[in-house]
Amino acid sequence: MSTLPKQLLAPDGRRPLWLALLVALRPKQWTKNGLVFFGLIFAHRLTEFDPSFRTLLAFAAFCLLSSATYIVNDLADLKRDRLHPIKRKRPIASGELSRTVAGATAILLLAAALSLSAALSLIFLGVSLLYLGLSISYSLWLKHLVILDVLAIAAGFVLRAVAGAVAISVPISPWLYVCTVLGALFIALCKRRHELLLLQNTAAEHRRILQDYSLPLLDQMISVVTSATLIAYSLYTFSAENLPKNSAMMLTIPFVLYGILRYLYLIHVKGSGGSPEELLLTDRPLLITVLGWGATSVAILYFAG
Repeated sequence: MSTLPKQLLAPDGRRPLWLALLVALRPKQWTKNGLVFFGLIFAHRLTEFDPSFRTLLAFAAFCLLSSATYIVNDLADLKRDRLHPIKRKRPIASGELSRTVAGATAILLLAAALSLSAALSLIFLGVSLLYLGLSISYSLWLKHLVILDVLAIAAGFVLRAVAGAVAISVPISPWLYVCTVLGALFIALCKRRHELLLLQNTAAEHRRILQDYSLPLLDQMISVVTSATLIAYSLYTFSAENLPKNSAMMLTIPFVLYGILRYLYLIHVKGSGGSPEELLLTDRPLLITVLGWGATSVAILYFAG
């Protein structure tokens, strides 16, 4: 909060209502919804107007939907967030945003997201409702169950990829789903590790599930998932049916390898990992790697076949 320009703060140092609302929506986390574009890109429909427009609408729907679930999660975690050195600065936890305003905002966002989803298709609406149900279940129940908590996070990422494919009625290689699950598990486990290391003796007071984890256990889990992710992605690059037959997609493996190793460096040496979207937007080597992977993948898919 102290990093905001002084002209955006009230005399008492609090954010104005509109800014507190914007922060509560967590727009930086909308980067996760970029997965809805995978169906468009990997189905070779990127140059077509109608599929591209429908994917943009799908992205907007999931941004609205995810922001609504973030508010619900913040309302459910209000007391515990106030014990966290970073999360206590969130608008709801800090008291800048009342629970009434936050709840009303969540309802409006849900109404807009589900209306937009229904306009795309009934199947897309079904995927949106599955994501909503999973997110609410996570906020109220699943995040308190060891291992199932990180699996639920991974499932949310998969549903984003599924939504992108459903929006334009195209199939996606099962390999892509496998890689998405493993990549999301990697990030979720790294986040749990950061929380456990940051909060130490007070970890269980903020998030009860952290008492069921330990740094050695999480490090072992991360090692297993890291290996599985690299193997699965490598197999995907020359086994998926919708990729160029010349196996040119294998040229993207170095990007994935470096990205994972860079992320491990950031969590083990720099003590980061609590906010993956922050890392992506602030760590230049990681951002360049992701953009390089995306540009190389598009070039291979559309020009190397």
